[in-house]
Amino acid sequence: MRKSVLAGLAIAALTLTGCAAAEEEVAEPVEETMVEEAPMEEAPMEAAPGTIVDVAVAAGTFTTLAAALDAADLVETLQGEGPFTVFAPTDEAFAALPDGLLEALLLPENVDVLTSILTYHVVSGAVFAADVTTGDVATLEGSNIAIDTADGVVLNGSATVTAADVEASNGVIHVIDAVILPPGLDVTALLG
Repeated sequence: MRKSVLAGLAIAALTLTGCAAAEEEVAEPVEETMVEEAPMEEAPMEAAPGTIVDVAVAAGTFTTLAAALDAADLVETLQGEGPFTVFAPTDEAFAALPDGLLEALLLPENVDVLTSILTYHVVSGAVFAADVTTGDVATLEGSNIAIDTADGVVLNGSATVTAADVEASNGVIHVIDAVILPPGLDVTALLG
């Protein structure tokens, strides 16, 4: 039985190589086929990256972003099919906001403002660092982000990408060092 299977594989290999292969060359594809079967069985065991939310939570430096996404009811959206590109502010970026602003944003009555800010950090599609160019990019919030690539990648002249191309199953994350605000959004009213 095994000889007939090997013979069948050898005939297939000869057909694929134009029937001009020597016996030694025929043996290689048969061995490769047999060797490749084992890794194919192991492939499903390898963990694929999770969604953007899963990857951000697992990183441990986006706990404030995760809490804000939860407060704005955006977790399910960013766990969706996508793809999305998220410019993700770190915990330190949120901590740099004016005193009391983060707490005010997380209040239920300010969910619309928080949603606006968070969706301003999200672009439709998976945009990797190699594809980023200087110019304006539309966000899910509806306004544009001004991207400058002259010296690294800087958003709106104030937030720098500190780590790029963190892959997720439904997009990509670029880590930024500041929270960016949509044009025309006045958050000082939330502090009063």
